[in-house]
Amino acid sequence: MSNSERVHPLVLEAQDQLARGKMSRRSFLRYATLLGSSAAAAYALAACAPGGGGAAPSEEAAAPVAAAGEESPAITRGGTWTASMQLQLLDHPARLSWVEGANIVRQISEYLTETGSDNITRPLLLEKWEASDDVKTWDLYLRKGIKFNNGQELTADDVMFTIGEWLNEDVGSSMFGLLSYWGGMQNVEKVDDYHIRLNLETANIGVPEHLFHYPAVILPRDFEGDIIKQPVGTGPFLLEEYAEGERAVFKRREDYWRNGEDGQPLPYLDELIFVSTDKDAGVAALQSGQVDTLYDPRPADFLALKDNPDLAVRPASTAQALILRMRVDMEPWDDNRVRTALKLCQDRAKILQLAYFDQGDLSIDAHMAPVHPSYCEKPIPAYDPEQAKALLEEYAAEKGIELPLKVTLATKNDQAEPEIAQTLKELAAPAGFDITLDITDPGGYWDRWTEVDLGITSWTHRPLATMVLPLAYTKESIGAWNETRWYDDEFTDLLHQAEATLDVDARREIMCQMEDIMQERGPIGNSFWKSVWNITRKEFHNVEPHPTAYYLMAKVWKEQG
Repeated sequence: MSNSERVHPLVLEAQDQLARGKMSRRSFLRYATLLGSSAAAAYALAACAPGGGGAAPSEEAAAPVAAAGEESPAITRGGTWTASMQLQLLDHPARLSWVEGANIVRQISEYLTETGSDNITRPLLLEKWEASDDVKTWDLYLRKGIKFNNGQELTADDVMFTIGEWLNEDVGSSMFGLLSYWGGMQNVEKVDDYHIRLNLETANIGVPEHLFHYPAVILPRDFEGDIIKQPVGTGPFLLEEYAEGERAVFKRREDYWRNGEDGQPLPYLDELIFVSTDKDAGVAALQSGQVDTLYDPRPADFLALKDNPDLAVRPASTAQALILRMRVDMEPWDDNRVRTALKLCQDRAKILQLAYFDQGDLSIDAHMAPVHPSYCEKPIPAYDPEQAKALLEEYAAEKGIELPLKVTLATKNDQAEPEIAQTLKELAAPAGFDITLDITDPGGYWDRWTEVDLGITSWTHRPLATMVLPLAYTKESIGAWNETRWYDDEFTDLLHQAEATLDVDARREIMCQMEDIMQERGPIGNSFWKSVWNITRKEFHNVEPHPTAYYLMAKVWKEQG
């Protein structure tokens, strides 16, 4: 650790919690880096704490994970990597609402920070960041000399423009809700050409992680709103072709600003190709060698491919889920009795077995997962169609209607949603629900996902519950990702408290209250958390099984011969 490196007082507090066994080593490393310590310094501080252990890695260690038995021969350059992944409409990156689109954009453009598969956030376009003692003022320092692929140098003007897009309600970015604690563009200050200062309305220790939210790519100051028409970014590849629903092709950028671990310029691969197929076709293509990887394999795909000797299977623990969501501004879901009745119709163990081959963990009806450090463990709710029926009968009598209650459940067909929907339809029938299924291809659902009154939406992983909750369950997130239109003042107040609380035990107490609110009067049901895998051909190395299913391709290389 550099003698000149400032150690944030909250890092020292976290080090004390680590020493007293109140914080895990992983959580300590995460907090220390978020609060401005370099990765090397964070590991050194962890080693100094009794029971901390562990050596400090190099500053560039992003911890790519090898599959079991995988060897790492000398790095070779060149080659093509081909992926099967749905390709949908792309325009403004700040409006991205699905990871597949982000996996296209991130090859062209980059983020101020990057959270690796080890859950540690490091500077990327930033050289460093510093937080004030009260975690309300953040200074962001850009690296100098980075150029966009059009030759223009990256400066604070580009970052200020990009932040302005995030915080412009008319753009419709999910960043608007996520960053509501910033208080608006008036609290973002350009200090000089490489220094931006954030003066937050409320304290939040997650700023660096939020800067890696997938719509947060940095855009040039003259960006006009369509990344396909104007594919300008600081990233490692150049977009050669993008045909929605068909194919995307990228070529290696020759003047990219980063070098690899061998000191050679990145990226290592010459070409990336994405082909748009459904999951079944993608599995067949991977088995036959036509593609090298399959985006977000289903459990049936994992079972079919896990013993293939040509493939490396890398698991990742996640907070990914297929959320049953109800719009609280539309009948009948504006009545909490109806929402509660449908939640009671989930036989979670049966849904997990039939829809996901038992490859996951049962969940409560809240968007907080056991992998989140401050998760508050609660009993898994039981399937209770009798109680659900009593609630529906009370509602129907008040409304002067007869049961069964006819509703339509909309979703897509590329993961386990059809199986969940069909199982729920059958489980809910004894309670008095008559569910019609409206299942389309992914594009048919994503085009209207925030508009349907009852749906199943796939939500990807976030390392903290306090990152996902402001995206979907606050007043500020209505108009972007708040697909249910639900918010609750008590819930929001508790969320702001949790965002500013370092002590894990204290934050868990807050989260216990928030989980109760979501279960008692919230807008979602959630039967299980998904297990996920990265499945890629063995000749590719430095592949990260990112829990958010991100394709981080700058350091991936292909073994030749």
